[in-house]
Amino acid sequence: MLERKCKITFIAHGETVNTQEERISDSENYPPITEYGQEQIQRVCELLKRRGVKSNKILTSPATRCIQSVKPIAKMFKQDFEIIDELHIRKCGTLNGKTFETVLKQYKTDFPSIANMDVEGCEPLEDFNKRVFDEIMKIVKENIGSRLIIVTYPMVIQSITARILHVPADAQFRILVKPGSMTQISFFDTWASLIYSGYVPI
Repeated sequence: MLERKCKITFIAHGETVNTQEERISDSENYPPITEYGQEQIQRVCELLKRRGVKSNKILTSPATRCIQSVKPIAKMFKQDFEIIDELHIRKCGTLNGKTFETVLKQYKTDFPSIANMDVEGCEPLEDFNKRVFDEIMKIVKENIGSRLIIVTYPMVIQSITARILHVPADAQFRILVKPGSMTQISFFDTWASLIYSGYVPI
């Protein structure tokens, strides 16, 4: 019998104006989630309740949009939440504030390749992926036998999903993770299993 070490339900924060405008940003304080983003998180809460999802602990990335998203979830579970500073957004350097359309035209590249661009001030994708993996593994180790909820950025969820599925880094952004979506992963001793990915409650 396989003994699960930890089960984590990852929830992508609700939509922001940057989502609508397809804009790259590494700001932690701005933007907040939109009214539609709040509706997305409410639907997540309703689905968690319907499915009877259990939670021993609720964690969140530090950005305003993540904290806004986690609060209704924590309230529903009648639990506090913990901010995990190491799960901050990837720094995007000189791409900050630009739309994907602008970057595609300026650098004459395609969408997936943006992630691997080496621009000034950008956290290398390899470093970002290692940081995410190391922090998630630390969380798993500290919460053996637990069921956790982590509210974070779509990019973080793409990163850990790609790692457990052995998807190459240059292809990880082909894993679709929308705002307000849910991804669940079970972690075992030496491997992990993707239960579902990028599920958007209707």
